[in-house]
Amino acid sequence: MTESGDSTADEGVTARYYETGDERVLAFDRDGRTAAIAQNVEGYAMVKVRHTPDDDELEKYYGFDMALDHAAELLGVRVADLPVPEEASDMGM
Repeated sequence: MTESGDSTADEGVTARYYETGDERVLAFDRDGRTAAIAQNVEGYAMVKVRHTPDDDELEKYYGFDMALDHAAELLGVRVADLPVPEEASDMGM
């Protein structure tokens, strides 16, 4: 697994981006609530929203913005409150 920098937003949301052998993962945590966005490691497939990186997908989206909206809803924050590390900014189709 390759890890990259953690970030924190004003609303107490922590984001962590990493890659496994199969997926690119952007995991969020806020006060015990979690959400994760995953895409295949090649970066050309739809993105999946999950409660945690290892959970079953809740929904698939073509666009990263729609996945971020769903993740924000799961965390109870605005999309603007989600920190997105540079490495994850090109997720989605």
